[in-house]
Amino acid sequence: MNRTHYRVLYGDVDQMGVMYYGHYYRLFERGRGEYIRDLGMSYHQIEQQGFMLPVTESHCHYHRSATYDDKVLIETRLGQVRRASLRFEYEVFRDDAREELLVTGHTVHACVASDTRAVVRLPEFLLKMLNGGG
Repeated sequence: MNRTHYRVLYGDVDQMGVMYYGHYYRLFERGRGEYIRDLGMSYHQIEQQGFMLPVTESHCHYHRSATYDDKVLIETRLGQVRRASLRFEYEVFRDDAREELLVTGHTVHACVASDTRAVVRLPEFLLKMLNGGG
């Protein structure tokens, strides 16, 4: 699991003063990037090895709203790992205390060869990395 912090910017909120719903997916991306980095490799390095992980499915359940200047905690976990895909699961809380759950969600990513854009099996280096840190 990875824990990443984020401070809600003024540009993240809508006219009602709450975080725009689409921006939660940016929090998921931030958490996922840090999760992968914690395993010892950046997403950019995965791309340099010839693989990409595009989102094929996403879901976000909104429990409460974040507002301007809130400090939020993004918890990211690796869910299911399949032959050619992975699932990440997310919980976003207000503050560090994890007392107020804001959103839960997940994203599913296919493994794609950079050159052909074809879905391929997860490469051995990535499986090894995920198994060591997941």
